[in-house]
Amino acid sequence: MILRDASEADLPAIVEIYNATIPGRMVTADIEPVSVESRRPWLLEHNPRTRPIWAVDDPASGRVCAWLSLSSFHSRPAYHPTAEVGLYVAEAHRGHGIGKFLLGEAIDRAPACGVRTLLGLIWAHNEPSLQLFENFGFVRWGHLPRVAELDAVERDLVIVGRRVAP
Repeated sequence: MILRDASEADLPAIVEIYNATIPGRMVTADIEPVSVESRRPWLLEHNPRTRPIWAVDDPASGRVCAWLSLSSFHSRPAYHPTAEVGLYVAEAHRGHGIGKFLLGEAIDRAPACGVRTLLGLIWAHNEPSLQLFENFGFVRWGHLPRVAELDAVERDLVIVGRRVAP
């Protein structure tokens, strides 16, 4: 697998992968699909040196099949060494180790981005994602009970974290 910086040309594929997760109510707090235009500012606020978005291409089609972002955890400067991980894999490519590859790369590359701590904000009912992060040494640092509502069901949010640099 080859990891590369995502570009603006990748945004439609990134949004398509993201939107495909919404109906399952397992991954994101969005409840309606987002548009490419609405996500353009998000893409542009990322910086390949410090807050990258990385993409993995499907070798058969050449299209983005997975992506990972490191986003600022908080806007205040003291939090700059901490980044939130967003990791999305197209449904047809799940179960092939791409998520493991991406998370491993994020851990390895984060210090070069000035990141010393990685966080994951994961629904408590999303056992596959919780397990993935725990397999990479992330620990449950927080539990926010019933902070969201998806289809009239209150949901808990788990915060997992891991230091990646001393």
